[in-house]
Amino acid sequence: MGQIELKGVTKRFGEAEVIPPLDLTINDGEFVVFVGPSGCGKSTLLRLIAGLEDVSGGRIEIDGRDATMLRPADRKLAMVFQSYALYPHMSVRKNIAFPLKMAKMSQSEIDKRVEGAAKVLNLSNYLDRRPGQLSGGQRQRVAIGRAIVREPQAFLFDEPLSNLDAALRVNMRLEISELHNTLKTTMIYVTHDQVEAMTMADKIVVLQAGRIEQVGSPLDLYRNPRNIFVAGFIGSPKMNFITGEEAATHGAKTVGIRPEHIAVGSTGPWQGRVTVSEHLGSDTFLHVETALGTINVRAGGEVDAHHGDTVFLTPDLSQLHKFDAQGLAFK
Repeated sequence: MGQIELKGVTKRFGEAEVIPPLDLTINDGEFVVFVGPSGCGKSTLLRLIAGLEDVSGGRIEIDGRDATMLRPADRKLAMVFQSYALYPHMSVRKNIAFPLKMAKMSQSEIDKRVEGAAKVLNLSNYLDRRPGQLSGGQRQRVAIGRAIVREPQAFLFDEPLSNLDAALRVNMRLEISELHNTLKTTMIYVTHDQVEAMTMADKIVVLQAGRIEQVGSPLDLYRNPRNIFVAGFIGSPKMNFITGEEAATHGAKTVGIRPEHIAVGSTGPWQGRVTVSEHLGSDTFLHVETALGTINVRAGGEVDAHHGDTVFLTPDLSQLHKFDAQGLAFK
C-alpha cells in the first residue's frame, strides 16, 4: 500500500510561509507529478513528505497512519535525488546493496533483492563495474536500483533527469514509466519540465508560490485549465493569450488559443508577418507578428513559411479558452 494524504500541511522558514495550508491525496499506485516554475515549492513539498523537512503545521498520513513526526527512515519511502550520490569506489552491486547492508539484512536476501532490481533495470551485466565506467543514464538507474531494493511503499523522485542530455532524458522517461508499470508502486515525481509531467503522470499537481493551482490528469489540465497560469504552463509551445477588443468580442477579459489550434492559409481573420520559422520535419513552429501581438503557431511540417512572409491565421473557435478579470476560466 502507498496512499499518502496531506492535511493542512504548512511550511514556514522564519516569517516566510513557503507552503500555505495545503490538502492533497495521492492514491496507492498512482504516478503523481509535482510541476511548476522554479521556487514554486515542489521540492520543498516532496521533502516534507520524505521527512527531510519538518512541517510547520498540518498532518501527513501514509496508509492511514500519522507519519508527521516520523523519521525519514521510518516512513518506508525511498527518495531518488537529482545527484546520483553513488560511492565511486564501490561496484554497482555494492552501491545497490548499501542500504540493505546498513539495515543488517541477511546476505542471501541482499543478493536476491540486488539481482531482482538489476534485472528490472537492465543492469545485470554491469553489477561488477564501478560508477565511473557507466553512462549518466546507467548511473541514474543504479540510484533507482538502490531505492527499489528497499521495497518502499512509495518512490520520491526529485528532478532525477535534470543532469542528463536531451536524448538520455527521453530514454529515462520511458524507463521510469516502464518501471512504474512493472512495480505498480506509488511514485511522486518533481520536475519543472511540463513535457515530463504530461508524458509520465497519471495525475499532475500544478504548483505556484506553494499553492496548488490545479490537480488532474494530463489531458484534463490540457483541455480544461482552471486559470491562466495553468493554461500557460501546460502545453508546448505555450498557449497564446489575447486581450483587448478581440477578447471582448467573445465576452472575456482574456482569450487563449493553443498554437496547434490555429490554421495557416492564404486567407483568414488574423494577418501577420513571420518573424521566426522553425522547421522540425513533422512540425513547423511559426512566430507571427500580428495586430493582436505575437502569435505562436504549430503547423504541419509541410507548411513552407519563412522569415518575412505574410501569412493568414484562422483560430479554431471551438478550442478557444475564456478567462475573466481574475484570470479564472469559464465557458
